Amino acid sequence: MNTRRLLCLLSIACMVISPGRLWAQELPKRIISLTPATTEILFALGLDDEIAGVSTYCSWPPAAKEKEHIGSFSNPDIEKIISIKPDLVLLTGMEQEYFRVALGDLKIKYLIVDPISLNELIESIEEIGSITGKEREARSIVNRIKDTIRRIKSAVSGVTEEERPRVYVEIWHDPVMSVGGRSFINDMIETAGGINITKGLNRSYAKIDPEEVVFQDPEVIILTYMKNREWVDDKFAKRIGFSAIDAVKNDRVFSDLNPDIILRPGPRVDEGLLMLHERFYED
Repeated sequence: MNTRRLLCLLSIACMVISPGRLWAQELPKRIISLTPATTEILFALGLDDEIAGVSTYCSWPPAAKEKEHIGSFSNPDIEKIISIKPDLVLLTGMEQEYFRVALGDLKIKYLIVDPISLNELIESIEEIGSITGKEREARSIVNRIKDTIRRIKSAVSGVTEEERPRVYVEIWHDPVMSVGGRSFINDMIETAGGINITKGLNRSYAKIDPEEVVFQDPEVIILTYMKNREWVDDKFAKRIGFSAIDAVKNDRVFSDLNPDIILRPGPRVDEGLLMLHERFYED
């Protein structure tokens, strides 16, 4: 158990009050989720009735679209949030960091959920389950994810480092962006049995020179913005030098995977891992 989780549990047990994060004995009844991933976690825990607001990007499950919208991921409507009078707000880091300060100033309870690994995601699900009184449901989700991880790791246990496919994940095309070693997607790639060719990037998500992709010569390419085959053939594969890339030559450029299952650190992550593993090792 890491230090952050231990301190949180101690705070809950001792009812320690701190600005922005104070957990009373009563379970939260009005929860606002500012990220698609945390919205999915809340629904998976069976907290449908407690969800009082979500961001405009929260699209799964379908019932999420029926919830009150409180602005976009990067620009939540603070006045609407105040009017809802939430017991708890779930948010992430990065561009929502400024909003954390605002919630603290307003004495609105919040929880930051910003996992950069599968282990941290598991801890986040357990933490949310503990805070909301859904420990049993959280345990069920976590056990399912852990079981999938165990099965995949067992399947690739005999695969040497040299035999593992070199993987390039492109999260956007204009500008061209990929994932670094300190990202959740990097852990997904490695757990699924691949090697992330852009793990050396100094940021979790950053622009990359297409020439570097050519130089690294990936064997599998995953495009997470779901373009059709015509776009892949006429645009992506026509980039300078890309026709020589192993994945392009061997028709292993995949643009049909549901990006939400791969990019969102949520309860469907086991589906994403299986999806990636199958593409990495398909015959």
